[in-house]
Amino acid sequence: MTQAVSARFAAPCRPLLLAASVFLSFAAAASAQQTDVPSVLVSGSRFASEPTLAPIGATVITAAEIRNAGATDVNQAIRKIGGVFGRQSLDSSPDFALDLRGFGTNSSQNLVIMVDGVRLSENEQASAVLSTIQIDTVERIEITRGGSSVLYGDGATGGVIQIVTKRGATGANSTGTHGSVFAQGGQFAEKTLRANLTHGFDRFVFDASYGRNSSDGYRSNSRFDQRTLGAGLLWNFEGGRAGIRVDSARQDSGLPGSLSLAQFNANPRQSFKPDDAGALDTDRYTAFVEKRVGDVELAAELSQRERSVQSHYDFGGGFVSDATYNSHQTQFSPRLRYVSQPYGLRNEVVTGIDLIRWTRDTTADFSLAAARQDSKAFYMRDELRFDAAHDGRLAIGVRHETFDKDYADSLGVAAPESRSQAQNAWDIQGSYKLLPQLALHAKAGQSYRVANVDENSYRASNDILKGQVSHDLELGLTLGQPARQLAARLFRHKLTNEIFFDPTIGFGINTNLDPTRRQGFELDGQIDLIAHLRASAHFQHVNASFTEGPNAGRAMVLVPKNVLSARLAWLGQHQSADIGAQWVDQQRYGDDFSNACSARIGGYTTFDARYARTFGPWELAVTGANLADRQYYSNAFSCRGGIYPSDGRQLKLSVRYDF
Repeated sequence: MTQAVSARFAAPCRPLLLAASVFLSFAAAASAQQTDVPSVLVSGSRFASEPTLAPIGATVITAAEIRNAGATDVNQAIRKIGGVFGRQSLDSSPDFALDLRGFGTNSSQNLVIMVDGVRLSENEQASAVLSTIQIDTVERIEITRGGSSVLYGDGATGGVIQIVTKRGATGANSTGTHGSVFAQGGQFAEKTLRANLTHGFDRFVFDASYGRNSSDGYRSNSRFDQRTLGAGLLWNFEGGRAGIRVDSARQDSGLPGSLSLAQFNANPRQSFKPDDAGALDTDRYTAFVEKRVGDVELAAELSQRERSVQSHYDFGGGFVSDATYNSHQTQFSPRLRYVSQPYGLRNEVVTGIDLIRWTRDTTADFSLAAARQDSKAFYMRDELRFDAAHDGRLAIGVRHETFDKDYADSLGVAAPESRSQAQNAWDIQGSYKLLPQLALHAKAGQSYRVANVDENSYRASNDILKGQVSHDLELGLTLGQPARQLAARLFRHKLTNEIFFDPTIGFGINTNLDPTRRQGFELDGQIDLIAHLRASAHFQHVNASFTEGPNAGRAMVLVPKNVLSARLAWLGQHQSADIGAQWVDQQRYGDDFSNACSARIGGYTTFDARYARTFGPWELAVTGANLADRQYYSNAFSCRGGIYPSDGRQLKLSVRYDF
């Protein structure tokens, strides 16, 4: 099943030529005068903004925090530093299923992930593969919890995570060559090698990166091997910049399968699926341009993504199943921002369109499906900054999106379909500083998601699943300054037609649930205890339950009621240390809709730490995960069964050289 690395990295030339032609067209139209584009720290309303205009209630993770915490991939950084709960992956990869605000099994479909303005979230029952993003290329990660469909569309009820890379962050006047080489080894035959290079010349910045990560895995048949390549070219010109980028990844992994509770207690490292395996090939091509014309800023991204997933399952008795899923996504997202000063106030209007075409062809014993989805969205958002002394902000936004879906499968249970759906989103947000160190904010709105191709292909009737709608509300306050700060948020999401797999209907089917609700509160705190020593913590309490129907009052499955993450970071002269802990409350098993199972997925606490010391351009570090070697699991899809054990203790040594 595994192809030669060289063959699998031989990407088609057409998308790259398209990206190059777009880049050259932008370049030809722009002025050749050299200017600096100011660096920024946040992405606000899909445009780079000053830090004071960060999304209301957002969390920003910087490149320095990522390095000091020793995060080896983007998913890990979001969990360790951002305090986001994640469930162990099912395919031996480091891509945990991230969950904002308690959406359980479908958390990945209620969270939008963007990379440099391009949507990475999938139109299938799969999580975005963040491990394909080289961690050394990340400039910052922005986490906005709560309904965000106005700017980010389908599936943004739980929130949005934006990854911003260092494309051209060195600036227009930068010249010379910079980069780093990183090597790491650890238990379970874990080996990591990363290298990245940036070269600035004239008004251009070129960057390239390579990564290799392999491991035998904690469990039997949980081997993992991933190779990544990336390259980009940025051109700074008067009032803007333009660029192209290519990223490729090749991944092979074992699929160890699930265990019963008795099997887990006997040996959590065992597997009864020694021959099951999977592979993932993905290629992304992106061209972008940003240009300022007076008070108007114009921006656009054109991207293509090709994704191939192969799987092999051996069910015993000579019954073997092989499947290949080939998907292709094209996105074009032009937008503009107009900033004015009416009556001395700052007013920002952002408007744009998102055009996405997604197709997938399936070749398997059980399916020969061909699926297509076209989405067209228009959005507009107006933010007014008033009363500068109290940093008052008021934002109102709307979005309309239509979806055209085609699906046919000669081997499937669902009838061929060609349907259209439309969804609307709106929100209103405001913040105000009552005192120099006390700010309040409020958000209200409507977000949505539509069923993905896998959900619609396995449903109870010939009608496609209805669109899921959530009415969102959040109230929050921030007390103090960054050196000593506490932020609190109360939230509620009232959902109708939530799209979910209901195991109580027959042998289980995707359906629209009776009304449900997520409500609770979040706390974020950080404090500089002494010079160079900072403590931080994130706490989430969420009550996820049915509000109507035969299950009214019952808890949703695979949702921990409480999650607490805490970190202590010290940065000294030529050395640093970082210690973290996470406590996750108990959860209901994945099929326990009736709340009848007397057992629960047990709560657990894990610890991780890193110590590093620098010697000039060299850095040596030791990192440990699950230091107490806790045997636990966060994914279990049936009462006392369907268990996917989490990894045990692992120690790693690394060396890094910067030049």
